[in-house]
Amino acid sequence: MTSTNNQPSSSLLPMLIIGILFFMFGFVTWLNGSLIPFLKVACELSHFEALLVTFAFYISYTVMALPMSYILRHTGFKDGMVLGLFVMVVGALMFIPAAYFRMYSIFLVALFMLGAGLTILQTASNPYIVLLGPRETAAVRISIMGILNKGAGIVAPLVFTAFVLTDMSQFTETRLASLDMEQRAVELAELSSRLITPYLIMAGMLFVLGLFIKSVPLPDINSDEEASEDDDSSILQKPQVILGAIALFFYVGVEVLAGDTIGLFSKELGVTNFGELTSYTMGFMVVGYVLGMLFIPRMLSQSFALAISAIAGATFTVLLLNASTVSTDLWDLLFGWTGVPAIPNAVLYVALLGLANALVWPAVWPLALSGLNQKDTSTASALLIMGIAGGAIIPLIYGYLADGSGDLQSPYWIMVPCYVFIAFYAVKGHKLTHWRAS
Repeated sequence: MTSTNNQPSSSLLPMLIIGILFFMFGFVTWLNGSLIPFLKVACELSHFEALLVTFAFYISYTVMALPMSYILRHTGFKDGMVLGLFVMVVGALMFIPAAYFRMYSIFLVALFMLGAGLTILQTASNPYIVLLGPRETAAVRISIMGILNKGAGIVAPLVFTAFVLTDMSQFTETRLASLDMEQRAVELAELSSRLITPYLIMAGMLFVLGLFIKSVPLPDINSDEEASEDDDSSILQKPQVILGAIALFFYVGVEVLAGDTIGLFSKELGVTNFGELTSYTMGFMVVGYVLGMLFIPRMLSQSFALAISAIAGATFTVLLLNASTVSTDLWDLLFGWTGVPAIPNAVLYVALLGLANALVWPAVWPLALSGLNQKDTSTASALLIMGIAGGAIIPLIYGYLADGSGDLQSPYWIMVPCYVFIAFYAVKGHKLTHWRAS
């Protein structure tokens, strides 16, 4: 049953279900940060080739967003979620032959399938959260989902490290290079096979979750209200939507760089617990989400919070580019009391980007969807989801630059123009209702 304003009369159940999904989103997504350095060793890849993990995973959002939006209009919200989960089951199961035969191409197809399943889930769930209550508090609701998402991002690398990355010291490039071809192939096949059991378990969990979602009632927030006067106008004529999609493109690019390359970067610097460091970035993101829940909209508007995030991101990036890759004094100063193993200053700044990035996604969505009717909201949501392709393109550019320079630190400069555009959207872009004055 729905209320007269087309919002569910009780939001507890849908918030709980979407919360479960967002935790699952995060667990699957942020495994990539540990998977990248693992596959770089197991499949003997360059930095560019290793970052095809992010490309295959995130490009599916661009390829599948509009088709999935079309499917959602025919299946409805709940059945669409179930379909997305079952597509992810197929993707998880594909890891088994990929790991058994140590074929990187199958890994990439499996990652694409996982991303395709997530696309339909994201296309449905993000606007659902926005429309579940007042738009001015949408960033708070999305922040709650973000805490669950990034909380899973903290857990996933720790689980992956415990079950897959144990005893990795024997798989150094120097030792592997000293082995004959046959022995090296045997050891790398054993390493690759470590992925079989975890992804088999993941497939089973996703399947059970799909059956659970199918069996529970879920309110429908889609309305049959009359369209606004500009109902027939093209969504491409809505600058706040198009610029919002571009802002999300840059945001997801820098978010993935911070979350998925920190392990690769730290491994190159000789940090032993490199597989866990995505958890550091996710931990700072959770702190950012909590701050958003406390201050938005009580003390900060969504647009002002977005501007602060962009400025903080650019600042941390500049500090990262000039930070020491050896000294751990910044960590010792801020977190030495925790007893957590110290990381170099440069790696800590990568992790701190999580704090800067946290409120970008929650702020852009309600700003981009502001003033749209139900029909336009559906199409706009698909376009915004397509912005996730930034997670495919920008890390790949980073990998190309890293291979060219032989340095994983200096290519982080590509994040600066990304944050500049996000700041533009926060200050002016979201206010534009027409491309040119009439």
